[in-house]
Formats: sequence, C-alpha cells, structure tokens
Amino acid sequence: MADTRPALPPLRDVIARHGLAASKALGQNFLLDEQLLDRIATIPGPLDGQPAFEVGPGPGGLTRAILRAGARLVAVERDHRCLPALAELEEAFPDQLRVLSGDAMEVDARAEAGEGAHIIANLPYNVGTPLLVGWLSAAWEPLPWWSSLTLMFQMEVAERIVAQPGTDHYGRLAILSQWRSEARIAMKVHRSAFTPPPKVMSAVVHITAKPAPDGVQLKMLERLTAAAFGQRRKMLRQSLKGLPGALDALAEVGIDPQRRAETVSVEDFVAVARILSR
Repeated sequence: MADTRPALPPLRDVIARHGLAASKALGQNFLLDEQLLDRIATIPGPLDGQPAFEVGPGPGGLTRAILRAGARLVAVERDHRCLPALAELEEAFPDQLRVLSGDAMEVDARAEAGEGAHIIANLPYNVGTPLLVGWLSAAWEPLPWWSSLTLMFQMEVAERIVAQPGTDHYGRLAILSQWRSEARIAMKVHRSAFTPPPKVMSAVVHITAKPAPDGVQLKMLERLTAAAFGQRRKMLRQSLKGLPGALDALAEVGIDPQRRAETVSVEDFVAVARILSR
C-alpha cells in the first residue's frame, strides 16, 4: 500500500528557514534524528486514532513522529518563535494536530487533550519535574485521566523516578511515581542526539497507571514521605517523630524505627500511609 502521509522537509531545513535556535532560558534541546523520534513514538503502543498531548514541541520533531503514528495530537508551545513551523504541520495534518500557544504549567491538559490521552514529550528541563508531579497527583477514578506518560528527562531525574529502595536515587519522586503506577526507563538517549548537546545524558521514562491502593490518601503519603526523606540520613524514629501517629504506624506495620527512609519499600510506605489515613 502506498504511503499517503504528507512529505515533510528535513527538520534542519525547517529550523534554518525559521531561524530557530534552542533557548537555554526555556530549557530547550532539539532532537532531529527522525528514526530516533519514531522509536520514541512507539513506546506508548499503538497510537492510531488515539488522543495525545505534547509539551514543548519546539520545531516539531517529536510532533511529526506522533502524527505519523496516527495520533490526534494537542501540542502546547510557549516559544512564539516555533509557532510558524508548527503551523506548517497543522496544515500538513489538518485533522490530527491542534497547536496551543501557552505555558504548559497553566494549560488544562485534561480539558484540551481529552480523557485517555497519551502524554508524550521531550520535556523542557526546567519544568519537567513539576509537570510530572502534577500528572501523577491527578485524581484516580479509579485511574487518572491520562492513559500513559512517555517523557524525556535528564538521566538523573529518570533514575529518581524508577529508583528502588536502598539506592541513592530512591526518594519521594520514586514513591509518587510507583505507588499507583509502573515506571520504567524505556530508552536512553545520548547527549549527542540533541542540538545543542546538553551536558548530561537523557532517558525516556514510560509510566502506566494502575488502580490506587485502597484506603490511602495522597496528601498523607506526601506528608509521610516529606518527613521521612526531609532528613534522609536520620533514623525514622527521629525523622517521623513530628508526624502524629507515624511511629505507632511503623510499629503496626512491623518496620524497625532505626531504619532509614531509603531502605523502606514503596509498599511499606503505602501501608504506613494507609494507617495514618484512617
């Protein structure tokens, strides 16, 4: 069968024609390798006809790959310089792409992209973690409004998201990412793949939601982990003494208060938070 997708100019030509350069202030690093971008777009699974949401498309490299995969995409771009290039993609994919000019931190992604959207983005470094925390803190009814998160981060942030107990990267972000979701590093991306190359390696993290454990309030889990990891080198008996009921909850679960937070599993933190949520 013939490929009926629109022919698009090379990304480098688009960038040159529109005079685009990655903005350090906006945390931009452009990906231009279209084979790599197509691989990223396969990570969520089949996208044909599926709603998708992208943050910070820039000149539209990953945007192209998501559109080639058949998704119905809403993309939010803060950098006005990139809007003409994205408008060309809107013309090439008139029934698939809608570009919003604005700040992703202020856009209601659920309202714009719709229920069940796959969020796919090479996130600007300076807003990546706050955006992730917002999506992970969404209401679970019994699942969140999004279907999956496929997000590019600096390697250090990616390692914090997927970290296991007993490792240096394990902390509050790992627990938030894993207590009702499954998180994995789907792909590592060398710094040389970007223009300009960042100083560090990057990785694509894939997160899928699962039903939240019964009887656990997110706010209580956040209070618990904030106290536990706020002084991560101290024993739990010291770091949790200011949280009412926490030491009794440790005893009920069977956790030695002389342990440190970094040794306690996600499941055990959830068990303690469940008791404190009563």
